[in-house]
Amino acid sequence: MPNELASRLEPVVAEAVTAAGFDLDALDVQPAGRRKLVKVVVDSDDGVGLDEVAEVSRVLSGVLDEHEHLIAGAYTLEVTSPGVDRPLTAPRHWRRARFRQVRVTPTEGADFTGRVGDAGETAARMLVGGTIRDVRYADVAKAVLEVEFKQPPADELKKLEQDARHAESAPAAESTSKDNSEGAASPSAAPKEEPR
Repeated sequence: MPNELASRLEPVVAEAVTAAGFDLDALDVQPAGRRKLVKVVVDSDDGVGLDEVAEVSRVLSGVLDEHEHLIAGAYTLEVTSPGVDRPLTAPRHWRRARFRQVRVTPTEGADFTGRVGDAGETAARMLVGGTIRDVRYADVAKAVLEVEFKQPPADELKKLEQDARHAESAPAAESTSKDNSEGAASPSAAPKEEPR
């Protein structure tokens, strides 16, 4: 069964991809005639270029050849980077979408589109309609990048950069007034809007 095979291959593939300096975004194994198609999607905070995809492909090919007993047959390896239509499902996806336009479908309420600012482990800052707000990942049913054909407006980028600088200085000030060993505020349960 291909999905079962993907589960067996995942630790081997993940280790090789991580050693090459990338994140394993997805692994899929499907039948393709008499062969199996092993599709590996890799990503990094700096993105993935064609040269890096080729290098990861060479590394993975060698690793899979060493573990051919897991595949038990002929296979075709396809290594790629995520497409723009990939949903943002992990904090690292949000970090990589910094300054990009994203359409969000919340678990409750109406859809909205905004520009991503800083992203943490539980929430991202977004500029929506001229207002900065926290968007908790737990409150997002779906989020996808919007394709833009021109440069983002400079005033939007400036607001997000100012917000990031403000956030960097806030934990230091907060740690002097509260007993907070990490010096960071915990995100609120509901999205909050803060005009900047």
